[in-house]
Amino acid sequence: QKSLSDTFGVDKYSRARKEVLTYMFSRPMQMALYFCTGVLADETLFHHYALNVPFYTHFTSPIRRYADIIVHRLLSASLGARSPIKMEKEAIQKQADHCNDRKMASKRVQELSADLFFSIFVRVRP
Repeated sequence: QKSLSDTFGVDKYSRARKEVLTYMFSRPMQMALYFCTGVLADETLFHHYALNVPFYTHFTSPIRRYADIIVHRLLSASLGARSPIKMEKEAIQKQADHCNDRKMASKRVQELSADLFFSIFVRVRP
């Protein structure tokens, strides 16, 4: 963090430099993927690299994404707060794959939109 802060500098462009460099550094990082633990035999794949924890699940409010609804239902069932989901693990993995595909497509559209905006910005600027 210190080396990054030193790179950003303290001039009038430091905030913009920080945003650009942070984006450039994080862009190549592997995107998180949804998966059904029941279809993976290797538990090391459950590891969260940045948090350095062996088991990890991520979810937000279930009103936000379908993947979050599935995770909430599975977690609730595992805690005994609701009856188990009547889906085979292969069906859950199929849903996870679909969510991953949509997330990747959304990210790609976002990147293309940023590229388009940047190219228009460069064209109108002398």
